[in-house]
Amino acid sequence: MTGSFTLAYVPGVTPGKWARIWQERLPETPLHLVQVTTAEAAAKARAKDVDAVLLRLPGDREDLHAIPLYTETSVVVFPKDHEFAAAEELSLEDLKPHVLWQPADDSLDWDEQPGQAPVERPNTTADAIELVAAEVGLLVVPQSLARLHHRKDLKYVEVTDAPQSRVALAWLVEDENPELVEHLIGIVRGRTVNSTRGPAPEPAKQPQQQQQRRSPARQQNQPKQQAKRAKPRRGR
Repeated sequence: MTGSFTLAYVPGVTPGKWARIWQERLPETPLHLVQVTTAEAAAKARAKDVDAVLLRLPGDREDLHAIPLYTETSVVVFPKDHEFAAAEELSLEDLKPHVLWQPADDSLDWDEQPGQAPVERPNTTADAIELVAAEVGLLVVPQSLARLHHRKDLKYVEVTDAPQSRVALAWLVEDENPELVEHLIGIVRGRTVNSTRGPAPEPAKQPQQQQQRRSPARQQNQPKQQAKRAKPRRGR
């Protein structure tokens, strides 16, 4: 299989393991990884700038197929010396007295505004993290984003009843590379090389001498030669 495949992913998602498996199974088809923002992820796939994208649900899925892969724990980020510093987990009820930032790239689907409404809305999660570090408000995010923006002066713990984000593989409904997408689906879902679902893995190139096979005539003569050697001699 020739050509290449471009996979976009949003911050916090780590596709490195899947990329290594792709390289092992399809060595002649390069996989290009491109990080995109949460806001532009779905649009990149619709515009055919990428072949597929790892994004978060819920979100914009117009004209896209999406396969949920896993659900992330939601955590609240706060200063290290905050009153929550000794907590092992929290609830939304615990957060009610506090200002909670909701950046424009928030990937959590809130039924109602949690905590106290902030006076403004940061553009990005990174901007909200800076505000929390300045001891202005708190932030609830998927755990992978809290890890991505980890700082020594901040901590985070699970919020047990907060909305959760699902990471999904999405691609355009009218995809031009369905076979390559099927390969990727098999990889992210943990299918083995010998799985009966999806196309067979792409073989790596072998040295020419290893690809040579014995001629049909030689293969036909071999059993006769073995039988002749195995025939016992008659006694005189």
